[in-house]
Amino acid sequence: MTLETELITTIFNGLSFTLEERKLLTRSFEKLHLPKHSLLLKAGETVYNQYYVAEGCLRTYYMAPDGKEHTVQFAIADWWISDYTAFFNSSNALMHIECIQDATLYKISKNDMEQLYHNMPKLESYFRKKMERAFASFQKRIIANLSQTASERYLNFINTYPNIEQNVKNYHIASYLGITTQSLSRIRKELVKG
Repeated sequence: MTLETELITTIFNGLSFTLEERKLLTRSFEKLHLPKHSLLLKAGETVYNQYYVAEGCLRTYYMAPDGKEHTVQFAIADWWISDYTAFFNSSNALMHIECIQDATLYKISKNDMEQLYHNMPKLESYFRKKMERAFASFQKRIIANLSQTASERYLNFINTYPNIEQNVKNYHIASYLGITTQSLSRIRKELVKG
């Protein structure tokens, strides 16, 4: 399968493009293969790109001054990932992005994205809708962290993202939920009993 066909059928499934638009898309994306445990991005680096996950699982995390990791996002197939604060502000990353499974990604720079928006307004609408859903999801997560018990957050996590739990380590999930791994184990035991 050519890069052009992969882009159209995988990332932009449901959109149709002219031959010239297909060529422009192909020139704008770069396919990457990253092994498990590699870092896609390190805090402090300038963020020029965002990434579409075709295969694998990644996580974005913040490293607190005390050395504690706080998982902010997971990304599995058909998700996008970057340090978006840095990406949109053309600044240095606050977070790290780690491959927690071997991954196949498609990279696009902010400049190429802006060029695509200019040449293909339907893509601006497509990405706006994606960002709206992502923003709503982040907002729901903040509210859940403020108002739900750890057990409720865990149940919400496994119901919302059933494909993630089987792909990540317990300490990643605990970090995402804002709890310890011991608390996560206790919650799981209580749910099995109940």
